[in-house]
Amino acid sequence: MISNVLQGVTVPKQGNCTLARCSLSGVPRGQGLACANSRKFVANNSSIFAVRYFRTTAACRNDVVTVNTPAFAESVTEGDVRWEKAVGDTVTEDEVVCEIETDKTSVQVPAPAAGVIEALLVPDGGKVEGGTPLFKLRKTGAPIPTAMPPVPPVSTQPIESKPVSSVKPTAAPAVEPGPSKGARSEHRVKMNRMRQRIAQRLKEAQNTCAMLTTFNEIDMSNIQEMRARHRDSFLKKHNMKLGFMSAFVKATAFALQDQPVVNAVIDDTTKEIVYRDYVDISVAVATPRGLVVPVIRNVETMNFADIERTINELGEKARKNELAIEDMDGGTFTISNGGVFGSLFGTPIINPPQSAILGMHAIVDRPVAVGGKVEVRPMMFVALTYDHRLIDGREAVTFLRKIKAAVEDPRVLLLDL
Repeated sequence: MISNVLQGVTVPKQGNCTLARCSLSGVPRGQGLACANSRKFVANNSSIFAVRYFRTTAACRNDVVTVNTPAFAESVTEGDVRWEKAVGDTVTEDEVVCEIETDKTSVQVPAPAAGVIEALLVPDGGKVEGGTPLFKLRKTGAPIPTAMPPVPPVSTQPIESKPVSSVKPTAAPAVEPGPSKGARSEHRVKMNRMRQRIAQRLKEAQNTCAMLTTFNEIDMSNIQEMRARHRDSFLKKHNMKLGFMSAFVKATAFALQDQPVVNAVIDDTTKEIVYRDYVDISVAVATPRGLVVPVIRNVETMNFADIERTINELGEKARKNELAIEDMDGGTFTISNGGVFGSLFGTPIINPPQSAILGMHAIVDRPVAVGGKVEVRPMMFVALTYDHRLIDGREAVTFLRKIKAAVEDPRVLLLDL
């Protein structure tokens, strides 16, 4: 504390802290004193003393809250912090302050109340676990002293004025030249946790599974005609568009029930085959941070409208980066639609611990033989990559042909053929 006492100047009490009367005796002109406890500054700029008050963390401890890292799911132990706000930023209640990037998804951490960020307790990119303190927030409405306007210095000498014409214009700062045309450069960006996990899982799949891919092609004429005929009625009743994904998801569930080994998985610990009586289909969705696979559960019980509604809800959450780990846990089979990006042909990689994955591709008009004649039809190549340790070629080819039949003629689903 300041040892001297300023007679006649009282600093008001701030929360749990009261600054005693202070003195400026012996303070050189142009300097000041500061109280380490309350961070108040007493200036001596002239013969008139000015007192200026600054906000402090220590002054009102009850109005400053420390926000901790939320608890993670059981399968996640830690994550990396990416700050959206900086110290001194004003935030509203529920405004996102940072995101914690895990190997499965990103967890947003909102402000619990309106206020000002007083401290960031973890560096950008730092690792945190559940319960780790993240930042300190001073709530709006905390008793912060109002800053007093500065007192202008008093001079005993008259102030000389100069004509405006005599003032020289300020020179513009020099602009740093950019890289010359054709310059060769490079930069490094840290691989985020999700991309690291994707790389790890895909490599594990290659090292573990005996992956083999079989192909077929689907005539999309009938499904396009059905979609065009019922588009308006479907939109009016269900308030959403009828897409192609619902047809493929439903056809996949139908084929998985017909060939249950494709829906099964090998338990490497017990050397057993685990057959599932339910169908949970993971749908691969590309996001700026990497590929995520939200799960549509119990597809075998759904109709086209149920599937479209669930796909829309999961897609919206993915676009807003609001997918929870629970939305992506599990899954017995995966569908990856590279056709939305224009992919004509490709071999997808299995999403472990699943045993197979379906790859959809672009719809392209191609000449095909129909009834002994050449016709131009909208065609799509499809690929099934499967674990040959568990699934034989017969089951894989039959499974893919079942999908082809159900998409080309949806009446196959109705008649359970």
